[in-house]
Amino acid sequence: MKLAVDLARCTGHGRCYTLAPHVFDADDEGHCVLVTAEVAPAYEREARSAVVNCPEDAIAISEE
Repeated sequence: MKLAVDLARCTGHGRCYTLAPHVFDADDEGHCVLVTAEVAPAYEREARSAVVNCPEDAIAISEE
């Protein structure tokens, strides 16, 4: 599973890095930063939770 973040859509709610701290982090302004674009199988569930809870739909999943 791979993730991509549309930084133009992210407004810094912080749900992604709260729900999936192994996958996401925050920059100095609280906006989403990917820790890794390729998600380890152990963290796929938390990554999917972050994706569906993003209020701006700024995170996309690709199943490659």
